[in-house]
Parts: sequence; structure tokens; C-alpha cells
Amino acid sequence: MSAAIATDIRLNFETANILILEQSLHSLEVLLQIFRGFGARDCNKATSIEEATDIVRRKTLDLILVDPTLKEGSGLEFVRWLRGSGLDPNRSAPVIVASTSATNIAVAQARDAGASFFLIKPVTPAILMDRILRVVRDNRAFLVADGYAGPDRRFKFEGPPPGVAPRRASDLNTKLGEAKEPNMSQADIDSLMKPQRVVL
Repeated sequence: MSAAIATDIRLNFETANILILEQSLHSLEVLLQIFRGFGARDCNKATSIEEATDIVRRKTLDLILVDPTLKEGSGLEFVRWLRGSGLDPNRSAPVIVASTSATNIAVAQARDAGASFFLIKPVTPAILMDRILRVVRDNRAFLVADGYAGPDRRFKFEGPPPGVAPRRASDLNTKLGEAKEPNMSQADIDSLMKPQRVVL
């Protein structure tokens, strides 16, 4: 997230540019009120992908909130378009998907579209702030690959699953080489584990 919102641990929404893509006018108004309560002054609202696309082309955004279920198409299509658009810096702006459906499939679809985080409706100020704080602390790399652009989908960096070859330069090689020295004896291990008296 840009420095416009995050300053150390405190959040400053006054200079942040936020886009809310939401088909329900009632939900849109609730979200606007929440962000205004946070101190946000520049909240851009869109009820269609066309309106959201126009805003992305004209303004630099710090945070985007997307409803995946729109009358004219999926909000996830907008997220995919955004991630692959090449419109920097907006293509890598944090995207939170807010949905009434919290099934594993819905979460996976949002993740695979390039969303940064997922939020379940109805949205409360405390829950929204929690997700924004997670966005601020998120240090995952932005990846561009065949069929996917967005934040690294892995939250834990433990390398690939067993039996799967590494796909990223940062993946650890799990293949162990031969020992270069003999194994330690149990007595050597025990001596390392025993507390030692320090003489001053």
C-alpha cells in the first residue's frame, strides 16, 4: 500500500485515493460512510466495470474494494483486467474483494484473479480496518506470469510441496547433499545441550 495511507503503524486516509466498485447503492453508501469515518476524503465510487475502468485510467489509486457479483459481469473480471492492464502503479494497488459468499471456491477464485485479500459481507468498520492493516503489512511480491498477475498467492514461503519442482527463484531446494563430516556422537550432542557454568 502506498505511503499515502501508511505511515509507520498509524494510518492516514486523508490523502488516500480509494475506489469502491459495488453494485448495491445501499452497500456503496455504507462503505463510503465507513471510509469517511476513517478520514478518507477521496472515495471514488463505481457501480459498473466501465465506470471503475475509467477511474483507474484517470487516477492513481491506493486501495480498491471490489464486489465480485455485478449485474453486468463479475467484479473478478475487473480485477483480472486491472492486474494485466500494465497501468502502473494501479495494476499493483491492493485489491480487497468483499463478498457475501465465503465458500472455499469463492475465496480461491478471488485469489486466482489477483485479489490481495478477501472480506465477507456485511462489512463492519472494525473488520474493514483489520483487512486494511493486513494490506499495509503485506510484503508479498507482485508476480507476472502466464495466466496470472497479482500478489504472490503464497502467504508462507516454505517452498513447493513435496515432490513438486521449484518454480520460483526464491523457492528453497529441498534436495540435501551428502554429509561432508561424520555425524556427531550422542555424547557431543549432550554436551552442547547441557547448561555450562560461566566463570568470570
